[in-house]
Amino acid sequence: MSSVRHEPTSAADAQDALERTAGVGIIRTPLVRLNAPESPVEIFLKLENLQPIGSFKIRGMANALAQADAAGLAKGVWTVSAGNAAKGLAWSARRLGVACAAVVPESAPEAKLAAIERLGARIIEVHSTSG
Repeated sequence: MSSVRHEPTSAADAQDALERTAGVGIIRTPLVRLNAPESPVEIFLKLENLQPIGSFKIRGMANALAQADAAGLAKGVWTVSAGNAAKGLAWSARRLGVACAAVVPESAPEAKLAAIERLGARIIEVHSTSG
């Protein structure tokens, strides 16, 4: 089994991503303190559910597409997801006029598939196998 090691994201990397995705419709979401007096620590919530797709995944997908070359984008983009990653990619691709597909399991809930399609992605359903 191999392992992949990733370096933590630096402040400079985060700033670069913020600049790449400026003006694309990502919302600066609030950080609110949770009122939990019984907790031994302060708890803060970042309200990413306020994003256009209801998830922080929009940030990573918009950043990834902002870094992609035009020739690659011209071929379209795809993801294996029936959830927020697919919605984030579809939203970002639609904004750029890029074809998008989401490979989803046959068991994916219809509501999730409908949301992904509404955002412009083509659904490719795959059947699961057990071995």
